[in-house]
Amino acid sequence: MKIISLIFALTGLSFGQLSAQTDQETSQINTKIMKATAHYTFTLSDQVTRQKVQFKNRYGIMLSGDLYLPKNTVNEKLPALAISGPFGAVKEQSSGLYANQMAQRGFAVLAFDPSYTGESAGEPRNLASPEINTEDFSAAVDYLGWHKNVDRTKIGIIGICGFGGFALNATAVDKRVKAVAATSLYDMTRVMSKGYNDVVTPEQRAQTLDDLSQQRWTDAQQGKPTEGQRNLPEKLKGDEAQFVKEYFDYYRTPRGFHAHSLNSNGAWLITNPIAFMNMPILNYVNEISPRPMLLIAGEKAHSRYFSEDIYQLAAEPKELMIIPNAVHVDLYDQVELIPFEKLDHFFKTHLK
Repeated sequence: MKIISLIFALTGLSFGQLSAQTDQETSQINTKIMKATAHYTFTLSDQVTRQKVQFKNRYGIMLSGDLYLPKNTVNEKLPALAISGPFGAVKEQSSGLYANQMAQRGFAVLAFDPSYTGESAGEPRNLASPEINTEDFSAAVDYLGWHKNVDRTKIGIIGICGFGGFALNATAVDKRVKAVAATSLYDMTRVMSKGYNDVVTPEQRAQTLDDLSQQRWTDAQQGKPTEGQRNLPEKLKGDEAQFVKEYFDYYRTPRGFHAHSLNSNGAWLITNPIAFMNMPILNYVNEISPRPMLLIAGEKAHSRYFSEDIYQLAAEPKELMIIPNAVHVDLYDQVELIPFEKLDHFFKTHLK
């Protein structure tokens, strides 16, 4: 698959092919794009409005988001939240579901696609960056702080999965964020450099870095980065790890599938891990204090140790909430398990 803009990726057309289309064909293409964009994996509450918005981050990348407001909001100044994640997902999936729920509870909420992902800009596609994705949260705070319905002294953020790590990193450096919550937390820099449960040996790490370095020669020669293997297979063979089966159950089924989502429908670039390999993002997590932190993890989640370790490293005030019997992806969309009342109480208590 060529690394091209999202519109062309969705339609499977090159720039030259697109210019040759008739008006009728162009209309059909636009309809296809609109249908893909219009698909959400949850139902919008009748108590909430949703509006598409755009804003730039500090690197000039145009980000795409959905702003959720309680219905009949006119001139109120509301507490606000910025939400993104999981890693490889889009705003029409978990982050939008969270935004929909929190807007029902009286918050102005911005769910956004990170740089290089979904409807947001950035080239090449299918790329992540510990620095830029951290910046994306601060850019969302920029946007919220200038919105007429937001009290800029009352802004918090929620990160899901890998964007839980970026949310904590953004909070540590951005003092405008008054409170932060992370659900099903992943530290992407840790897992990419050390593997699950830190099992990667120094020799294995050295080999990975050598492979990534050699891949850069290939990419430079061909003039574009190379995509890796699909994040999830078309079908399961049955012998996959349990957490892979759980990801599949969310991303590759009607439960959570979305055409824009890398985890549903695509692959990261082979060289995507390079920036993550030697840039740990949570070295300064203790500097979130005295602002409060809430970590939420599933009791049976393969990722639970990330939340437990960060809880130990963080300074007060902090709280770790373990959801009984829940696995990692349950906190993506299982409304009966995600503790939205806890999130509501946490942010209303601390966004004062």
